[in-house]
Amino acid sequence: MLSDLKREVLIEAADSFRRVEDVSEFNTRKVLSAMRRLKVSDAHFKTSTGYAYGDIGRDKLDEIFADIFKAEAALVRTQFVSGTHALATAMFGVLRPADELVSLTGTPYDTLQTVISHGRGSLKEFGITYRELPLIDGKVDIAAIKNFITSKTRLALIQRSRGYSMRSALTVDDIATICAAVKAVNPNCATLVDNCYGEFVETREPIEVGADLAAGSLIKNIGGGLAPTGGYIVGRRDLVEAAANRLTAPGLGNELGASLGTPRLLYQGLFVAPHVTAQALKGAIFAAGIFKRLGYRISPQPDELRGDIIQAIELGNSARLIKFCRAIQNFSPVDSFAAPEPWDMPGYDDQVIMAAGTFVQGASIELSADAPLREPFAVYLQGGLTFEHAAIGILSAAEAVGNLK
Repeated sequence: MLSDLKREVLIEAADSFRRVEDVSEFNTRKVLSAMRRLKVSDAHFKTSTGYAYGDIGRDKLDEIFADIFKAEAALVRTQFVSGTHALATAMFGVLRPADELVSLTGTPYDTLQTVISHGRGSLKEFGITYRELPLIDGKVDIAAIKNFITSKTRLALIQRSRGYSMRSALTVDDIATICAAVKAVNPNCATLVDNCYGEFVETREPIEVGADLAAGSLIKNIGGGLAPTGGYIVGRRDLVEAAANRLTAPGLGNELGASLGTPRLLYQGLFVAPHVTAQALKGAIFAAGIFKRLGYRISPQPDELRGDIIQAIELGNSARLIKFCRAIQNFSPVDSFAAPEPWDMPGYDDQVIMAAGTFVQGASIELSADAPLREPFAVYLQGGLTFEHAAIGILSAAEAVGNLK
């Protein structure tokens, strides 16, 4: 039955796949053009140690990221341990005591909540106030922004991806509308886009449409599955410099940060990232088609325009959730013999289960699935270095949870 279902889904997905391939070609040309124009050479792949003053490979990669994102400056470092770390660094770099931070996309992703108010050393402990604008039917309340942003608001956070929710990811057009609404009320309020899972999904990035800063992880889309760790911040030069002073120390900024053998992987990962992102998107479209036919609620729909690589599937109960994740793990190239269990993961209020048989630990551009154990027991599927692997894993998960109808 699943083989017949696969054929039907692939036929219906043909137009969506072509759209994804067109975006991939555009973004590949964009990356290639930047690397050619900025004259990347073998010399940029040399490693550095210690303080790493004058690391030409590190500095050139900053230039390339700035060029690709159409930003004034970029900070690309393996010293970032995660996307959350990059975002926290940007926030601590920009904000000062008595400033106000707001979220315009409802409650942020779980790990950012600890940065803002729940964790030791949070922004709240430094006297930074915080408010969030509730979503309306899963969408940003654009009309309410004019009364929500005030003269005191210093930074507005915009989460592009859905996080652990069934709301739609933001498109770049959505981000443009939000940024314009903020600036119309308070031109001095900076906008920061959590760009995780969104890079290369479209032909434009948030900085091109008015965002002041964007940040993300190198072990998601933009690392192409090759980056072993790290993150990035791009945007206005003064704000990126403020973040760099937070990452290292005031006065040191972006001058330090040893590469420790990673440069070639970061460059090569960036080069293949548009193609790898396209593979992940095809997998997400395929998963949407399969599980929709099996009777499950999904978001987004198979033919819907996407703002990130994540496919959400409501499984209805914890038993199916665990079966789904174990099936993905079972068809992973790494640790396929492991059986994922829910656990108290740092930074999350609920227990979380994760299927992550990946070459880079936690790399969600590789085929992976995770979910908090809470209603509506939705699993969040992402990644796939190749569509072929994604399809194998998705069909195994479909077989494990069965037909809902």
